[in-house]
Amino acid sequence: MKTLRPARPASPWWNLGKTLVQTAVFWSFFLGCLPWVLVRLEAAAGLSRFTFPGQISVAAALFLLMSALGLTSGATMAWHGRGTPLPFDAPRRLVVRGPYAWLRNPMAVAGLGQGAAVGLGLGSWTVLAYVLTGGLLWNRFVRPVEESDLEATFGDDFRVYRQAVRCWWPRLRPWKALRGQARAA
Repeated sequence: MKTLRPARPASPWWNLGKTLVQTAVFWSFFLGCLPWVLVRLEAAAGLSRFTFPGQISVAAALFLLMSALGLTSGATMAWHGRGTPLPFDAPRRLVVRGPYAWLRNPMAVAGLGQGAAVGLGLGSWTVLAYVLTGGLLWNRFVRPVEESDLEATFGDDFRVYRQAVRCWWPRLRPWKALRGQARAA
């Protein structure tokens, strides 16, 4: 059963704009609002935060690096996939270039890395636990549905890609086997 709905044909610029709006909403909620609530609950419970030398610098560097990965991944999906990361506006083409040549779901890795950076910057074990829980839930419940849909949509192209490119750990060299060969949905 297909759960993702392909995007309507649109210009790459329109898809990029929709992706950036979606990114701003997701980042605001998952990297701003929820961590803020968790830190307030920690304070109310009397839990102390952790600190270490260079904490803000490490957190900022990780956040910037992961943000760059997330933005690049979203732009690559919008431009080359002819859709957005949203399940009801999904890419029309299998994306196997840019960050996707190194890692099967760089947006999930980027989001979890950003969340970890927020947790480090705030010195919050609760935010770090929230990020870890989110990653485990995504891997257990979202990824299988997403990959099943990609297999149903793109068939052998996706199966070959899935065998060659890992989900959580990047390849040492980019994968190039399907470049230019992925079919439209």
